[in-house]
Amino acid sequence: MRRNRGGPISAEPRINDRIRVPEVRLVGPSGEQVGIVPLAKALELAQEYDLDLVEVAATARPPVCKLMDYGKFKYESAMKAREARKNQAHTVIKEMKLRPKIDPHDYDTKKGHVVRFLKQGDKVKITIMFRGREQSRPELGFRLLQRLAEDVQELGFVESNPKQDGRNMIMVLGPHKKKTEAMAEARQAQAARKAERQQGESRG
Repeated sequence: MRRNRGGPISAEPRINDRIRVPEVRLVGPSGEQVGIVPLAKALELAQEYDLDLVEVAATARPPVCKLMDYGKFKYESAMKAREARKNQAHTVIKEMKLRPKIDPHDYDTKKGHVVRFLKQGDKVKITIMFRGREQSRPELGFRLLQRLAEDVQELGFVESNPKQDGRNMIMVLGPHKKKTEAMAEARQAQAARKAERQQGESRG
């Protein structure tokens, strides 16, 4: 008897002739319970309906099998998985670095980036970098982080309070808006812009 040495274990359910049990608990094409029937009878019914006999609960005693169009089922499952992946939002942590004695113009520019990240539904890690003597004035960094948190409080909240990390001080801001909401809003805005453009072209 040959053993499968490290070969991949199939995640596919057993169907039709691959099912090797004396009897199964059968579920009909519309989800109706047929009951426990001999395997030969279940295969016969599958042929009558022109469907596949698919093992849907292999560990049950006896295993549960359903009459279905397996090719169609596989295709629909793949499409659902693809749609779920497309709608899945990955929260990204963006980083923004500031100096404790940042000038007002630079502060406004950096704050603008933080606002944009939070609007997109991303977290933002704010790092204050101390150099030389600045390290003896951690309150400068703390005040700057507090000011930034207050300036963007409509869009985000302090998820991780300011804390010293070597020469740096770090704070994490989390968005009020979920990534999925931000993505949906961005798609709606894009569609609206496209519609406006098309209207303008049709008028021209």
